[in-house]
Amino acid sequence: MKPHQKKLTVVGTDIEEVKRLNNQSGLSYNQVKQLLAEQYANKK
Repeated sequence: MKPHQKKLTVVGTDIEEVKRLNNQSGLSYNQVKQLLAEQYANKK
């Protein structure tokens, strides 16, 4: 694959762009749950 070539899904979604935007979006739902669970456990 050439460096300037985009990886697209069947419907045309730019996979690398989605990954880049996800990395900028902050914590995921599961990451928030994990963080809250750890903080709760540390309070006991």
